[in-house]
Amino acid sequence: MTTLSWGAEAWAEVRLSLDHCIKCTVCETACPVAAVTGLFPGPKTVGPQAERFRAGEHSPDLSVDYCSGCGICSRVCPQEVRIAELNSRARAELKRERGIPLRDQLVARPGLLGRTGRPVAPLFNWAMANPLIRYLGEKTVGIHRKAPVPKSVGRTFSYWVSHHRSVPRERRVVYFHGCSTQWYEPHVGQKVVAILEHNGFQVVAPRQDCCGLPLQSNGIFDAARQAATRLARQLSVSGTEELPIIASSTSCGLMMKREAREILGADTAELRSVSSRTYDIFEFLLELHQRGELRTDFKPVPLTVAYHAPCQQQNQLIGKPALEVLRLIPGLRLLELDRSCCGIAGTYGVKREKYDIAMQVGEPLFADILAAGPDLVACDSETCRWQISGATGATSVHPLEILHRAYGGS
Repeated sequence: MTTLSWGAEAWAEVRLSLDHCIKCTVCETACPVAAVTGLFPGPKTVGPQAERFRAGEHSPDLSVDYCSGCGICSRVCPQEVRIAELNSRARAELKRERGIPLRDQLVARPGLLGRTGRPVAPLFNWAMANPLIRYLGEKTVGIHRKAPVPKSVGRTFSYWVSHHRSVPRERRVVYFHGCSTQWYEPHVGQKVVAILEHNGFQVVAPRQDCCGLPLQSNGIFDAARQAATRLARQLSVSGTEELPIIASSTSCGLMMKREAREILGADTAELRSVSSRTYDIFEFLLELHQRGELRTDFKPVPLTVAYHAPCQQQNQLIGKPALEVLRLIPGLRLLELDRSCCGIAGTYGVKREKYDIAMQVGEPLFADILAAGPDLVACDSETCRWQISGATGATSVHPLEILHRAYGGS
């Protein structure tokens, strides 16, 4: 049994799933990383096949670190083997044994990076656009000089919330905005609030820190578990314990819905409650529409928009609710991009040794976008949006920005 201190019962359930593997290689065929590099032999090989040799003394295998954590293998497995979860935990054990590089420690803490860049946002953005500084950063820290980096902003989303006048309403929701909205894209959060208020909800946005997903992805499990449990407490402020929690980041939403408990083994009363009440923003809006409660006073939006559903959204197993809601907007021409992954996988594609792999994984998607030439590319995940814009030059937005425009916003 692995020596990491996650929940024994949860881990036992995940590990026992490997016995259902029938070596059908469906996961190998679907894996976007194994398709482009021999450095990763495939999820079956590194996952259920190797896991059988990890009982007792750990069997170190460096190739597991090339798993991007996209989760496609678990999603397509006909036997419901928890392949991605096995790989994630094996990577954490590998990092525990060999140590975690400074680079991984830094990129796993978006809150720290956001707080550091905010007071000097213009200088930070200039530095991140400077080829010489990026080259030196690649050589010293290990972040690829061409990797997409978000722009820092001087005023955070929480600053905007503190100055926003919210009209008290009977129906209320909690907004889980995530680090990207807080530090880099406060306009996304502002549009979420406007859309929910337009539909008759008062939005409660409590103080909140990182969900721990970047820490988990980089194998820093103890800190990730602490972050997830802390966030669950923050989202369960007094008077909101029964309210729906709306997430605008698909990866952060998935973390609180499932991954904190399934992969990290975190298990508190607050986390169980938050898990049961968390909705993706479009999942929530689609349910409103199905009950006849969504306002559809849309203005025409005469644009061609290509839509990419990110991996962590698809891993929620909720279909593609953004597409279904956007189809209600008159004048909007939607192009569904039927590709599995853009390659970035959170912090995976920014790393020097993995950047080229990430770009090769995303190449089919990038080619489709360039061939279609849409006015906008819509994607629910912030890191995927940054990757798409950086690789294609196309303007990539959260799909709720298009919905906000249909409601008359700018």
